[in-house]
Amino acid sequence: MNDIIISPSILSADFMNLETEIKAVEEAGAKWVHIDVMDGHFVPNISIGVPVVKSIRKKTTMFLDTHLMIENPEKYVEAFASAGSDLITFHLEAVANPKKVIDLIKSFGKKAGISIKPKTEAKEIFPYLNDIDLVLIMTVEPGFGGQEFMHDCAMKIPVIKENAPENLIIQVDGGINNLTAKICTSLGANSLVAGSYIYGSKDYKNAIISLS
Repeated sequence: MNDIIISPSILSADFMNLETEIKAVEEAGAKWVHIDVMDGHFVPNISIGVPVVKSIRKKTTMFLDTHLMIENPEKYVEAFASAGSDLITFHLEAVANPKKVIDLIKSFGKKAGISIKPKTEAKEIFPYLNDIDLVLIMTVEPGFGGQEFMHDCAMKIPVIKENAPENLIIQVDGGINNLTAKICTSLGANSLVAGSYIYGSKDYKNAIISLS
């Protein structure tokens, strides 16, 4: 997979004009949109939930990349699947039985992803690499946008790539800009999540091009 998948995070979008903001990144060349779901427990912030995903699905055909930063994600998989998520990513640290959650996501015909926080070692995810479609490496502490990129976390990329099937999507989220994007892709990442870098720019198209 040579093409880099850019997934703009709506966490940094103008929520008063969310439909316009999503259409703007689509017109700028993005095929995915990243939806950060936070519960105020697993991470110290609250964002959006099922009703917003359902509303987004009605307004776009873009691939909905839903990142559950929540406790007990298995309780909400069906709801997010029904709302229109195309891929559901949960945190390894949030579940006792990752394989069970992967199977649940796939039972609804959705792609499954697992995310790991900065302090979680890459090897912790090895047992599940053949069962998932995407691994999301956090290069900031999840919960807030606009944080600085943690270079040490990026070194998990080649470790995971070496142990993963060829078709696995390796996504990186946190502090992504035109400089850190090059670091990640050179190490083997093929998907990047960017929020403030894209939505904080005056030209979404140029911002997306500079990442890929």
